Amino acid sequence: MSEVILEVDNLQVDFATHGGTVHAVRGVSYQVEAGKTLAVVGESGSGKSVTVQAIMGLIETPPGRIVGGSAKLCGQELIGLSTAELNKLRGNKMAMIFQDPMTSLNPTTKVGVQIAESLRVHRGMGKQEALQEAIRLLERTHIPEAKQRANQYPFEFSGGMLQRVMIAMSLACKPTLLIADEPTTALDVTIQNQVLELMREIQRDEGMAIVLITHDLGVVARMADDVAVMYAGQIVESGSVDDVFYKPSHPYTVGLQRSMPAMEQSDDVPLMAIEGSPPDMFKPPAGCGYCARCPHAMSVCATDLPPVFSVAERHQSRCWLQHENAPDNDYKSAQRDETAVEVAP
Repeated sequence: MSEVILEVDNLQVDFATHGGTVHAVRGVSYQVEAGKTLAVVGESGSGKSVTVQAIMGLIETPPGRIVGGSAKLCGQELIGLSTAELNKLRGNKMAMIFQDPMTSLNPTTKVGVQIAESLRVHRGMGKQEALQEAIRLLERTHIPEAKQRANQYPFEFSGGMLQRVMIAMSLACKPTLLIADEPTTALDVTIQNQVLELMREIQRDEGMAIVLITHDLGVVARMADDVAVMYAGQIVESGSVDDVFYKPSHPYTVGLQRSMPAMEQSDDVPLMAIEGSPPDMFKPPAGCGYCARCPHAMSVCATDLPPVFSVAERHQSRCWLQHENAPDNDYKSAQRDETAVEVAP
């Protein structure tokens, strides 16, 4: 079994607002092994980005607050570390690629200098040595004329090139964990493929673990080893990419798949959208968060939070349809372990 790089256990994050407390993350647990990619999937507002921001220590306090749980990087607890202690890890042992590179880079500083900064801080390089290493990193991310590009400002780059700069910056100190928060959202399809292939290439070379935040199931199929599906601040299904794609056990996962267009789908066939809206996170449902939108909901779904059921060896589902006493349905698996494993709500 590979080394566990990141282990998140029952993480809970709240935000205090004028309207009340938003329960953004409600007991999220997952782990990522060395050299593996975990894709965290879900619609906007499901808690994907807040979870990784809490892990990185980027939750603004106030209004945000981690109210429970644990996150360990190579066995070291991250929750509760001071800013100074986190700064020793951020950009060094763990790094993050943000969704919009234009707003993540300093517009008044040349990109080579920005990449070199982490090398000087974490690896003790001198100014010229760090700049030379920054140029080498730009070359590695396939940016042409890297020496000239290192002397330019962010506004002189296209969106795809800026994302490559962000990747170069995140890899400067060879982190063991890379978090990519929707790194291809603003890019066209051709550039998306180039950026994803670059991430795979570097992962193969460095053996780092990747947490990929996305709502694009096509990206998941191409990049992920394991998948965690989030809804209403909780993980509702997790497993290998094959388990989740070919043997989905939660109605929300099935709904996500059916809402995506297929290559062979006729133009006159409408997409099957998920009806309804996500729940109010000021007052999350007592039972399953997906209950109000689920076509298979039962009375117990509205009143009792489902435990995490083991569907197969590494495949889990937070759904009452997996209970041994549930009526026969398409989501029950013949391979299911009939013992439910309870987790904190």
